[in-house]
Amino acid sequence: MGEPGIVLTEEQKRRRRMRSIAIGLALAGLVVLLYLVTIVRMGPDIMERPL
Repeated sequence: MGEPGIVLTEEQKRRRRMRSIAIGLALAGLVVLLYLVTIVRMGPDIMERPL
């Protein structure tokens, strides 16, 4: 039960970190894109609507 399991090399750890950062940036970009598309579709009068 004291076996360490899979041990990653430093290169594998670096690649995993870079892949995680790339996925995070892509996800953040998608969120921003969807937000902007939503605002554009609502049009400029969205701020002047009655509450």
